[in-house]
Amino acid sequence: MTEQFSVPVTVRGYETDVQGHLNQAVYLNYAEHARWALLQAAGISQKGLASKGVGPVSLETTIRFKRELLAGDEVEVTCAFEWGGGKTFRVEQIIRRTDGTVAAEISAVGGVLDLEERKLVARPDEIFKELSSDPSLFGL
Repeated sequence: MTEQFSVPVTVRGYETDVQGHLNQAVYLNYAEHARWALLQAAGISQKGLASKGVGPVSLETTIRFKRELLAGDEVEVTCAFEWGGGKTFRVEQIIRRTDGTVAAEISAVGGVLDLEERKLVARPDEIFKELSSDPSLFGL
């Protein structure tokens, strides 16, 4: 089993709200950042996706807030893909302080959109395998 993919992030002051904790919408930005970092680490670029005529889409996202994050907090954002064999896949993510405290759990359903047909492709895992230089990062 490979080590789970993660990226480090420092909570910036301008990302906090009037209570001084990380604004709820920024958690989505952190999750998106980690997903694109994983694609990049696996050798998949936006240009590569566009040249294939496809693009990843988010269909559903749930965030479970566990602990607040404050400006200056150092966190890691994990990212793991789960494949079911259909048109969609799941992405499970954790935002965790460096002391191990889980701040949020993010669960998303995604797909790969055919940009011409404007429909989900039948096997997104095959697209990721084809475009990736390291499909193991996606659990493939």
